[in-house]
Amino acid sequence: MSHFASQNNELVIGDKTISQIEKLVGSTPYYAYDKALIANTVASLKSVLPEKIQLHYAIKANPYPSLVHFMVNHVSGFDVASKKEMLLALQSGMPAKEISFAGPGKTHDDLQAAIIAGITLHAESTTEINRAIALGVSLAIKPNIAIRVNPAFELKASGMKMSGGSKPFGIDEELLPELLKELPYDKINFKGFHIFAGSQNLKADAIIEMHEKTFMLAQQLVALTPVKIAYINIGGGLGIPYFPGEQRLTLDEISANLSKLLKQYQHTLADINIIMELGRYLVGEAGVYVSKIVDKKVSRATTYLICDGGLHHHLSNSGNFGQVIRKNYPVAIGNKLVSTVDRKELENELVNIVGPLCTPLDIVADKVNLPKSDIGDYVVVYQSGAYGASASPKDFLSQPQLNEILL
Repeated sequence: MSHFASQNNELVIGDKTISQIEKLVGSTPYYAYDKALIANTVASLKSVLPEKIQLHYAIKANPYPSLVHFMVNHVSGFDVASKKEMLLALQSGMPAKEISFAGPGKTHDDLQAAIIAGITLHAESTTEINRAIALGVSLAIKPNIAIRVNPAFELKASGMKMSGGSKPFGIDEELLPELLKELPYDKINFKGFHIFAGSQNLKADAIIEMHEKTFMLAQQLVALTPVKIAYINIGGGLGIPYFPGEQRLTLDEISANLSKLLKQYQHTLADINIIMELGRYLVGEAGVYVSKIVDKKVSRATTYLICDGGLHHHLSNSGNFGQVIRKNYPVAIGNKLVSTVDRKELENELVNIVGPLCTPLDIVADKVNLPKSDIGDYVVVYQSGAYGASASPKDFLSQPQLNEILL
């Protein structure tokens, strides 16, 4: 990928080649994340978005502790999806008032810890609100609560739809007028609303339409709320390209529309913070998954490269994390980068790349044309900075654990 450097035909992450990183962490497979690329992505996004928009990082995208600590100085807040992520966020130094906790099915311990910590609960049901209020009374602490809304609309062409129709996420928007009348505001610190319609979208017009509907709904909810609120979280939705034919999202039109909406609704939202919550977009392109070829074989005219890493470390790359039709992530032989040498010097071959697991689902790349490789060469999967290690069944078949590093 063009955003990474190379040295003597070998991929460089940070200032280290992938073979140096192997020696540094001890072995392959490993994930490596480039902090300069993350910082550049955040800075570039901030330079385009209206100044009023605050960026929050969704830790679920990549909870690697060193990365989370790094993000503290680059975003305004964190969103967490578990008690463990909450503790990580707090230990990183992010102020509790800038941390929100979303997700259905929060346990007693989740709610209690969040209330004691002073972070904001994004309530997903009326039952959750009532449980939090009861806990707050018993703890003599007013819980910080925002409502996650399940809007009637959805983010079109979204990789993962999170709203519209029947969903386990949030409270249906048509129930909110009555709920907002009945909330015991004297027993809670009511913070605002979280309106999240979908993720991984590469169509600017779909995101613009979502923002139009989100701001219209936000205005209605603010008008229905009898107390002043602190923020509206408009979610994220910005995607990154993974597969052939996908184009990088252009932000100019999205930003211009946000500026228009902020002006259009300035009287309603003047003293309310507007939060854009992103995970994958901030870190996804800054990470690579590196494994090593441990065997090579030909089976009935098909050449296989067998690696020491696979779906147990990178489930999404294998296609088993929501893909209906599996497509290859961008891959390369990391020590034979053809873009940096005379292509005539390298012979290519059509190969299937698989992992070490005894299942046909353990696919790293299918039918890819790459420089001819052998045992000991490195296979690199790009676009691996989000939903990688933490989203994979690392204990499947009791394979060795992987390493992670931020450089």
